[in-house]
Amino acid sequence: MSNKILFVVTGHARLGDTGKETGYFLSEVSHPHKTFVDAGLEVTFITPKGGKPPMDPRSYNTDDPDNKEFLENDDWQQRFADMRRPAEVNAAEYDAIFFAGGHGAMWDFPDNPDLAELTRSVYEHGGVVSAVCHGPAALLDVRLADGRLLIEGKEVASFTNEEEQAVGLAEVVPFLLQTRLEERGARHKHADKFQTCVVTDGRLVTGQNPASARDVGEAVVKLLK
Repeated sequence: MSNKILFVVTGHARLGDTGKETGYFLSEVSHPHKTFVDAGLEVTFITPKGGKPPMDPRSYNTDDPDNKEFLENDDWQQRFADMRRPAEVNAAEYDAIFFAGGHGAMWDFPDNPDLAELTRSVYEHGGVVSAVCHGPAALLDVRLADGRLLIEGKEVASFTNEEEQAVGLAEVVPFLLQTRLEERGARHKHADKFQTCVVTDGRLVTGQNPASARDVGEAVVKLLK
């Protein structure tokens, strides 16, 4: 099995104009991270501007054993606290890329040429591209060498419009992710709100929400075996 994966986490901390904080959703980091580590993958954390990314305070839950282990593992925390920027890594060294969610991803994952180029390179070298919840925002502008959008005609899952409305943020996020994916030519698949849904289309793996994060990780591992 291939054994190196880029793990991308949002660095955006402000929830629009609400005055509230956002960032990555903890279980969307801890669940797939544990899955990757347990499978023997070597994880490299990156975030758009480097450094230590912010956690969405709404996601802090140490009753979740994976969250607790992630937060209390000094080695993991040391690497997590000083992430590299996308431009500082060589895509050719990695067999997969994973985009964790959290509402912050809606601001700093799209329109990011460095992230788009990393994603294109991993995919076109035969690697796996994966994302969960709001993480698929990173896939919106990824164009392959032939000019086609990576997601065009592909089945994908993401946080749904219905879920965004249910959490009261449909008017706060810069756009609705499900709608934008569909506008880019993706075929959006989903379960009922807040239920698990993971979609694998070739070497593209996407999940709907936090409940789907572990299963996305497992699907990636399966493809890399």
